[in-house]
Amino acid sequence: MSSLLKVDSEIKTKVDAFRERITGEAEDLVANFFPKKLLELDHFLKDPSINISELKEIHSEINLTVPDPILISNLHDGLEGQNAKKRKLEDGDEDAMVTGTKVFVMPGGMMKCNGNLVELIEKVKPEIRTLIEKCNTVKMWVQLLIPRIEDGNNFGVSIQEETVAELRTVEGEAASYLDQISRYYITRAKLVSKIAKYPHVEDYRRTVTEIDEKEYISLKIIVSELRNQYVTLHDMILKNIEKIKRPRSSNTDALY
Repeated sequence: MSSLLKVDSEIKTKVDAFRERITGEAEDLVANFFPKKLLELDHFLKDPSINISELKEIHSEINLTVPDPILISNLHDGLEGQNAKKRKLEDGDEDAMVTGTKVFVMPGGMMKCNGNLVELIEKVKPEIRTLIEKCNTVKMWVQLLIPRIEDGNNFGVSIQEETVAELRTVEGEAASYLDQISRYYITRAKLVSKIAKYPHVEDYRRTVTEIDEKEYISLKIIVSELRNQYVTLHDMILKNIEKIKRPRSSNTDALY
């Protein structure tokens, strides 16, 4: 069959070397790296930094003071009220009168992130990236083990395909964790901007603390999920390693 397609011998040698390298890396990941990593993450879940019972400890101070009220004369107030009413009627927007405070610069300089959460996120993100990369390697290994398409005797191939599907699912879930972290930063930034524009509204300040608490809980869940995914993949592949490496039996005499 190989005569139907001419492949350069030098390229074929390099491709075979690549396949051998992927095989060696993937087998080492399943046999050694996965169990070690799941134990590391299980130990991390017992770390005090991720087991804070009183969530007030992870709150971050929002250094935006409430400005003093500005007194406006009755005449000016009346004119402003008429103008605002006119804009309301013209635009048809009831919130058009609420413009908020124009913010040109923060009084205390740059608004800092929640330091406690940033520190924890910087510990979790490398673990997410590692899982994505290792799953990709193992997935490639299993895909390279899938034999050519034939009729019958495909039970082992179906196990390989299930394994690839599980690896792809884990890879996608891990990538969604990174999206979740990005959304947290964006959501918090918008809320802090609202506080700068409407410093008298306490609900915005409380919402920031709620977002921080939610993210802290989510980060612990993410670490737990990473550990569970290593356990699941390690267990699944070991239980089916024979069919994954040899999907089709060559001993046809055993069928008779």
